[in-house]
Amino acid sequence: MALAINYRSSAVDDMAQHWLLIDALLGGTPAMRKAGKALLPQQPREDDDDYAYRLKVATLFPAFARTVGVMAGKPFSKELILGDDVPEDVAKWTDDIDGEGRSVHAFAADLMHEAIAYGFGGILVDYTRRDDPGSRQADDISMGARPYWVHISHDRILGWKVGSVNGAAGLTQLRIAETAEVDDGEYGTKTINRVRMYTPGAFELWEETSEGAYRLIESGSMAPLKAIPFVPIYGSRTGFMKARPPMLELAHLNAKHWREQSDQDDSARFARKRLLVVSGIDDDTAITAGSSYALSLPPGGDAKVVQGSAESVTVGRSELDAIEAQMLQTGAELLTRQPGSRTATESANDAEANKSELQRIVETFEDSLDQALQFTAEWLGEPDGGTVSLFKDFAAPISNTDSQALIAMQQGGIITKATVIKEQQRRGVLSPDIVAADELAAVGEEGPPLGAMNA
Repeated sequence: MALAINYRSSAVDDMAQHWLLIDALLGGTPAMRKAGKALLPQQPREDDDDYAYRLKVATLFPAFARTVGVMAGKPFSKELILGDDVPEDVAKWTDDIDGEGRSVHAFAADLMHEAIAYGFGGILVDYTRRDDPGSRQADDISMGARPYWVHISHDRILGWKVGSVNGAAGLTQLRIAETAEVDDGEYGTKTINRVRMYTPGAFELWEETSEGAYRLIESGSMAPLKAIPFVPIYGSRTGFMKARPPMLELAHLNAKHWREQSDQDDSARFARKRLLVVSGIDDDTAITAGSSYALSLPPGGDAKVVQGSAESVTVGRSELDAIEAQMLQTGAELLTRQPGSRTATESANDAEANKSELQRIVETFEDSLDQALQFTAEWLGEPDGGTVSLFKDFAAPISNTDSQALIAMQQGGIITKATVIKEQQRRGVLSPDIVAADELAAVGEEGPPLGAMNA
């Protein structure tokens, strides 16, 4: 059966099966409670009132959300560095890359959070709509037109087709969901669903009607681009436009902790209660019990207090401690160095041979940013967009020994002075604003260093 324009493809559905859990974990306790029985099943023979109470008082230990935040923030603990190969016409937009005041650093940081949490998303590199698609870029910019990046979240991507684009494999169709707020009467507004469909060099905008169908309301050219200016971002990449959340196992452990914590709270609540049990008296005999009362029982009567076992509470606490230890270990595994497949040349490089999963994610992420820069350049008529560099030395020592080793390699002819500057920038020793070529030129103009001149 053919899909309607607003339907998700099976490839998206396969990835989306994990998103309910991740949405709820990132939403905290209110979102987990709202998910109800999907994430906190009702126990056998548990009545509805007891379940409703148990759900109402359940609280989340936010291990997943905290770990995602920490891991996504590590590559941005140092400023993103634009390469010397980024053209000036492209670089000037990076302080406001989305047209909303966000720098490329801040924009990329939000994207990384999505890559770590959901494993999938994208960047659409668009251009301010022009009345004349064939006008010159210089004329456009003088009138306020410009390229800009749009963060496309995982849940907005409806589907795509892959084929040959300019002689290489690429997107031949992409459907993205969006909404628009329109006037509803004199004072109100309402939200309308839309779908934007891209093909190489063109776009269409479809809007939902009151009958639930979709009608074409706008179309246009993407000239001078000949490809769809969309770049996917990945967590754990499984294929083109396919990925999985890199911390999915931690998400499942956190959901297990949510259930076990609820059971533990219920067990502790029961264990703290005392139930008076009497025997050997008539059913009609009135009994008053309390801390300031004494019981008067007839001959043969007996009274006992029944209380839940504290042992079950202890066992439950031990189980929670074990899950928390597992979550800690699972979250840290993203930073654990793991051998990967290498070429013979790479085998000689221990840094390449033992990268952590987070480092591999960051490298793929850098490629996506480079591709977005390339689309930006094409919008501006530039042949190349250049490259960016993110901080990846999460465990790199920042010490005098480290700096001295870099200087020694430069003096030994192994690396250049420009490379020393860039490596020190990656380690946070030097400001990311320094341009290596300009700095070396300035050093050359200064002459010999102080203390090196003959008296």
